[in-house]
Parts: sequence; structure tokens; C-alpha cells
Amino acid sequence: MGTASEDPRQAVHRGRVAGWLSKVFELDRSGINWPRAVMFLDVALVPLVVFWAIGHEQYLLSALFGLLFAMLDDPGGGYGQRASHIGVFALTGAGVTALGFGIGADAWGWLVLAAFAVTLVAGLAVAFGVRRFVTALLLNLWFIVTLGVASSLHHYTRITSYTWAQTLAWAGGSALWIAVTFTGWLIRGRVDRPQPVAELPGDTSRKKLTRPLIMFAVIRALTIAGTVALAFGLNLSHGYWLPIAAMIAMKPSLEQATLVAAQRLAGALIGATAAAVLLLLPAGEHGLRLFALTRGLEVVALILLMHGAAIRFWNYALYCAAIAAGVLILVDLPQPSDYAAEGYRMLWTLCGVGIGLLVMLLAGLLARPTAQAPPGPA
Repeated sequence: MGTASEDPRQAVHRGRVAGWLSKVFELDRSGINWPRAVMFLDVALVPLVVFWAIGHEQYLLSALFGLLFAMLDDPGGGYGQRASHIGVFALTGAGVTALGFGIGADAWGWLVLAAFAVTLVAGLAVAFGVRRFVTALLLNLWFIVTLGVASSLHHYTRITSYTWAQTLAWAGGSALWIAVTFTGWLIRGRVDRPQPVAELPGDTSRKKLTRPLIMFAVIRALTIAGTVALAFGLNLSHGYWLPIAAMIAMKPSLEQATLVAAQRLAGALIGATAAAVLLLLPAGEHGLRLFALTRGLEVVALILLMHGAAIRFWNYALYCAAIAAGVLILVDLPQPSDYAAEGYRMLWTLCGVGIGLLVMLLAGLLARPTAQAPPGPA
């Protein structure tokens, strides 16, 4: 009888879990865009081949992020407007890249201070419109990535990474997108073009910096600074995944934050598992076989990033899985990791998501019902 009485509860529990999972992996059929993904892959092959030729693959990640974020920031319209806008973005991103790689190996206190300042400025960018707020969030995310990559490369004694070269790689990736848009503009008869990623907001109307907007920016900055302090102050293995997860999980509403956090966590789990399996392939290999496996995995990473570009608005969890796997492969190829490293990444991702949700819950309890929060990026 005990079993019979528990069956309805188990059925309800299973129904809730199934309903939540269906929400996490819900697909938006109109959100997939293969032409955009193939275009990204075609262009991304250029820096891949260039760094293969010169033998400095440690700069490939900066070039790919510069290319990808320049494409995301492209506002469309006339070519002059597009080129000037992307040019300013590229220069700003180059400054962020130089700062991140420049201080990545310094004392953790400087990293905390810089993370607070960059995150605060990014949060206050909402005053210049939702579009510029999204742009600032991209650069904010990239800055945290640079801190983690710089710290990791600092521990690889057989790999040399120069800050100026990482900055040049970022600028080169952004400049490559400007060149691509110029070529397309000429081929299409010099007509105005829509923005490549139409799903991102294009509103540039200025907003008044109200007290709730400022408080939200300060709370985000303090949270990211705190997670950076934990990651680098305690010298956590692959700890930079902690502030990255917290930043992505922090959304203006708790409901939105909870769903995005669950999707981020599920995607990170899938991506980290896939990367762990792939990165074990070159372990213990030498000579020509190691060379072939390394080059093959770089191509696999590029294809994963291509899929991320295609499915960003199809399903966020699967997008996170593709991006996480691609980035992990590119970051760890200089020194292939093991299952323990992927376990640490999952642990810090879970902790970062939890911190982000807890902060949003506390902020929601303290905020007034009429409090205004900045709109989240699409």
C-alpha cells in the first residue's frame, strides 16, 4: 500500500521534472540560422589557417572572439556607419583585451578591482540604449575570459603569450569582419544591409539612469568582483568559470534568471563532457599523430562554434553546449586536460549559477515593486 500511495507523488514529481526539462530544451524553430553559421565558418577559417601557418595557435581564441563579437555588434545600415561603429567596437575591445591579458598574471586584488570597474561601466552603458548595453555585456564577458586564459597560459611554461599579440589578434579578427562587410557591400551593389544578427536589440535611444538601474549595475559589479576574488584569490583550478557563470545567470528578473541559469548549467554539462572526451584523444600521443589530432580538434572546435552561431536563438542550452565545447577545446589544446579539470569547471559553473541566482533573489526581496531593471539581451 505504501508503494501505491507514493505512485501519485512520484508521477507528479516526474511530471514537474519533465515539464522543467522541456522548458530548458524548448526549441524555437524560427531561431535557427544556418546561412549565418556557414558565413561565420567561412570567415573563421582565415585566422585558423593563418595561425597554423605561423605556428602560434595560442592567439587563435582572441582572433575568433574578435571576429564573432564584431559580427554580433554589426548594426547594419550603410557601410560607412557600419565600418565606423565596428571600428570603435574593435578599438574598445582591443583595450579590454590588453587590460585582461596585461593583468591576468598579476596579484588577484588588481583583477578584482578591474573586474568591478569593467562590469560597472558595462552595466551603466544601458543609459546609451539597449543596443549599447548588449555590446558592453559582450566586452564584459570577453574581459573575464581574458583573465582566465591569461592566468592559464601563465602556468604553461612551454607556451609564450604576449599581451600585444593577443590584442593584435583581437583587432585582426574584428578588422577581418570589416573587410568581409566591405566585400559584401561591393558585391551587392553598395546598398544598405540589415544587421547580421537580427534577433539582437537595435534600440539606441538613451535612457535616464534611475536609482534602480544604478543599483542593478552596482550589484552586478560587486557580484562579479566577489566571484573573481574567489576564483583567483583562492587560486581555484579553472576558477574563472565561476564569474562567467554568475554573469550569465544574472538577469533582470528572477524567473528569467532561473531559466537561463538552468540552460547554462545543462549546456555547460553537455559541452564539458564532450570536450573532456575529445581532449583525451591527444593525451599521450607524440610526433605526427599528435600534430594531426591537434589540427583536427581545432577544426572540430571551429565547427562547434559554427553550430553555436546557428542555434543561438534556437535553444540557449544547446548553444551553451556548443560554445562551451568549442572554447574548452581551443583553451586546453596547448595542454590537454583530464576528467578532473572538466569536473572543476562543472563545479565552478554550478557555484557561479547559484551565486547569481542568490544575488538576484536577495535583490528582488530588497527592491521595490516598481523598481526598474535594465532589459536583458536577447
